[in-house]
Amino acid sequence: MRAWLVVVIVSLAASGRAVGQSEAALRRYFEGKTVLARIDLPGTDDGVDVYPGTDQPVDFPKHATRLKRYGTAIRSGEPALVTKIRVKKDLIEFQLGGGGYGTFWDDDASVPEPTVSKSEREKQLERDLEGATGAERQRIRDQLDRLRRDRERELTRLRVEAEQARQIKEANIRQRRLEGGSRLNLRYRDGVPEDALYPETVIAALAEYLAFDGTDEPAADPASPQMVRKGLTGAEVSALLGMPESLTHRMEGTLRVTSAVYHVGTKRYEMEFVEDVLIRYTITER
Repeated sequence: MRAWLVVVIVSLAASGRAVGQSEAALRRYFEGKTVLARIDLPGTDDGVDVYPGTDQPVDFPKHATRLKRYGTAIRSGEPALVTKIRVKKDLIEFQLGGGGYGTFWDDDASVPEPTVSKSEREKQLERDLEGATGAERQRIRDQLDRLRRDRERELTRLRVEAEQARQIKEANIRQRRLEGGSRLNLRYRDGVPEDALYPETVIAALAEYLAFDGTDEPAADPASPQMVRKGLTGAEVSALLGMPESLTHRMEGTLRVTSAVYHVGTKRYEMEFVEDVLIRYTITER
């Protein structure tokens, strides 16, 4: 009986430690702090999926697709406020600047399809047409044709207005996406392990994508290897290294892949971009 009680107490203590090092502790540590983005972050609540401990923690082709579809809310090198930490069954949400557009209260670009119902006059004429003959039948048919044309014109007008409203909403949403922040999702296929619920573990898992000390990468040498990182755009790489010496393009499915070679001093940079986002690179001595 006594041994059983000891087991229960130990189990409860371990359980309490897990709870204590979960969402509440992470929120106290991170929320309200400012971090620095090391990669571009998309303007969507889908954010960036990170799988810690795997060979390729981020699927950069998918990341490039989200950047292209939703735009960039937080650019590499920009500071961002940690606004919310959430722990779920198999992920830790690390929300920045609002967490990304697309949450429950955010609007979408949908506009109801307009309709124009038949008037009572049109319905009555259709009933009258069933028993009419000769000249009377033709007169009713002419009236019906005029009413139907009027209804089609009204429907066309409403469709034009609806399309204009949809375009305005899309423009507003694009702007709100750029202002709505983003997030990184630490995903664990077998559920969030207990040792992932510590601030230092979260920092280690996100260190390649966020700087937690509030400073950017060293900038003394604009062409230094430390300044080159995954997630940069082609324009950002060219701003660091100059124009590429060679450039080739190919399609992989629906994605446009670009290979580029840069030479800076004694270094050769071989880059591969997917939809203009750097996904891999090698640096060698010439």
